[in-house]
Amino acid sequence: MAQGAAACYIMAVMTPFDTKAPELRRRRFRPIPVRMLVPNFITLLAICAGLTAIRLSTEGRMDLAVYAIVFAAILDGLDGRVARMIKGQSKFGAELDSLADFVNFGVAPGLILYFWQLHELNNGGWIAAMVFAISGGLRLARFNASIDDPDKPAFAANYFTGVPAPAGAILALLPIYLVFLGTDKPPATLTAIYTLGVAFLMVSRLPVFSGKSVKMRVPPEMVLPVFVSVVFFIALLIGYPWHILSLGSVLYLMSLPMGWKSYRDHERTATAATAAAPAGDAAPTTAAPAFGPAPDEPEDERPTRLN
Repeated sequence: MAQGAAACYIMAVMTPFDTKAPELRRRRFRPIPVRMLVPNFITLLAICAGLTAIRLSTEGRMDLAVYAIVFAAILDGLDGRVARMIKGQSKFGAELDSLADFVNFGVAPGLILYFWQLHELNNGGWIAAMVFAISGGLRLARFNASIDDPDKPAFAANYFTGVPAPAGAILALLPIYLVFLGTDKPPATLTAIYTLGVAFLMVSRLPVFSGKSVKMRVPPEMVLPVFVSVVFFIALLIGYPWHILSLGSVLYLMSLPMGWKSYRDHERTATAATAAAPAGDAAPTTAAPAFGPAPDEPEDERPTRLN
């Protein structure tokens, strides 16, 4: 009798509503290391810079608004590298960075240009600003959809498909740089056409050299010269911001044909190597895979946080 009562008591205690039962306890998530949060803090700071740029443009302080966009672009280049350096990649960070790029380099530059001059065209200027912002979003969506493209040739990792979003934002603000240098303000129609042109470059399939193949390791004897060069460039950017931004934008536009030519040269070489390979032989592991049309999306400016 005592044993039966004990069994009934145990069955009553081990009910589905008892959270102390081992098999019914809720699984608790493990604590997140701080190193996983650091890149996200940098990305959030970049979003704050982009939103502040919008506010400054509504107040007519265009110089500070441009500074905020440049600061956001610098942070965008840092968060991915910091994430890879401290092994802080995450899916959440990748999605947050994509949102930051859309706000900072799509919405914010479009609104800055609208409040600066495009509003003179009424609906036409607003359409140009919207097209620019939407182009930034479409470019990011294309990257997200094709990030794991298995048909991408090996050499395509060294190229962007279209102008990256941060570079597009810096290019779009070129008319403002020139006015701050003392040139006459261009017609609003010309500014709208230029804005639409940059938007087209962002969503186009133009191969743009990314520079990611450049080795990031610095020889010991070059450490100090590199430090001095970086400090010198920062000093120039602070002391002569409009000169540096204008010159950099013009040089970047001039480099676009060279990136396209370099990509086509690699494409022809890979096609010739594939055609020359004997039929039935396995392709060497170091050769680029055969491909037809241009890949959907090579490497982008977003940090690699999807692993």
